[in-house]
Amino acid sequence: MNDLLSIFLRYFFELNLSWLLLIHFALVTGFIGVIISARRPVGVAFAWIFIVMTFPVLGISLYILIGDRPVGRKLKQKITRMALEYLHFKSKVGQDYADDRQLITLEGRALSLLAQANNGSPVIAGNKLELHTDSLEILQYFINEINQAKVSLHLEFYIWALGGAADQVGEALIAAAKRGVSCRVLLDSLGSKDWFKSHWPGRFRDAGIEVTEALPIQIGRFQFRRADLRLHRKIFVIDGATVWTGSMNLVDPRTFKQNSGVGEWVDAMVRVEGPVATQFELTFAFDWCVCNPNISHFTEAIPTAVPHAGSVVAQKFASGPIYRDDILYQVMLSAIIDAREELTITTPYFGPDDGLLQALMASARRGVNVNLIIPKLNDSTLVAWSSRSYYDDLLQSGVKIAEFHGGLLHTKSLLVDKRIAIFGSVNFDQRSLRLNFEISLIVYNEDFCNKLQKLITTYLEKSDYVDLDAWSKRPQWHHYLENAAHLTSPLL
Repeated sequence: MNDLLSIFLRYFFELNLSWLLLIHFALVTGFIGVIISARRPVGVAFAWIFIVMTFPVLGISLYILIGDRPVGRKLKQKITRMALEYLHFKSKVGQDYADDRQLITLEGRALSLLAQANNGSPVIAGNKLELHTDSLEILQYFINEINQAKVSLHLEFYIWALGGAADQVGEALIAAAKRGVSCRVLLDSLGSKDWFKSHWPGRFRDAGIEVTEALPIQIGRFQFRRADLRLHRKIFVIDGATVWTGSMNLVDPRTFKQNSGVGEWVDAMVRVEGPVATQFELTFAFDWCVCNPNISHFTEAIPTAVPHAGSVVAQKFASGPIYRDDILYQVMLSAIIDAREELTITTPYFGPDDGLLQALMASARRGVNVNLIIPKLNDSTLVAWSSRSYYDDLLQSGVKIAEFHGGLLHTKSLLVDKRIAIFGSVNFDQRSLRLNFEISLIVYNEDFCNKLQKLITTYLEKSDYVDLDAWSKRPQWHHYLENAAHLTSPLL
């Protein structure tokens, strides 16, 4: 009897083990099929295949969460519908500036055409730009702008952090709403999660300020929409005629992430007066309509024409994971390839793919002075180790890498031959280039580029260049850890 029971139990376990192995094989094979069904970068595809094969449960769960770029069926339909309605308004705005491209160089014209491709915005002349680099002063400027506003205040940010001067901005906004200024605040659900949990949303709504939560994370809907697709833009439009944009969130650097051990965040913003402000107003209006669940169609009025305020030719450049394909990636790649004398990149998070990496190396080898400035300490340990995995190839090709030690350098800029600047919210990594909703200002003006170069010089004064010989002598375990982190770079 015992022998029969033993045989039965052994047969039962062997049968179940066979079924488990069969189910495991079917799931892994099925998800590998899903991974390769979409044409994605080879490194990204192999990274996902490696994770799914090595850690099936974890890998499949992660793929469901962040494996593709879906924004959800309903949101995609809404964006597609509104994009057509938005294009009608935008085309009318751009008709008056069709000849402005002739005011810039041939290289600039080519880049501007690429940035305008797939229903982007045209270059516009007649703007005045001011570069601001002190975060506390910028917050005070925000308060002054709010206090002087007469018609409308539109704020769109990834993070509104609690405490310090950021709270003073909130108080000024409440006062503006009470005196009759139309106020709208659009914040990313994840980046501003603490703000949404605080008393501020209630206070804002009680004062008459409209508040919308962008891309809220909904438990149970991860399979329909990626949770890590974020609204990363920084836009502040005053009376439809003045706009602030750049790298800075609504945070007080004295209190923001002080427990991360990287020091204060170092940012820069540009204040723009002139017709290009209309483009940012339209982008805010589009994002507002898309993210507001009570709005089904883009019915915003055409912004009032803004008179010339200066002589700068500039172009608003919006990007995202659903509309305009990979135009942002193509613009960055084109700008690197177009550089003839000098190319400087500042970014807090560095994670290029092979195409961008080869473009940087090729530019350095053909004689371009390529400088990469990144923070020495990073609030993301994984990103920091992954970034260093690129150092060997870059240094050997002649790229100069400077590690900033004056805090977490958060400014995002690309300066080409001191004649063209791309300045805004875009990090030089796959998340910004392919996943997030981002905003940039492309400036075709040597005076502004010279001011940006002076700012970059101040960053270099607080930086240490990485020496190739010293770097090659780092501990061997650093090398393995960097390469291990590099395997995750396509997914960061």
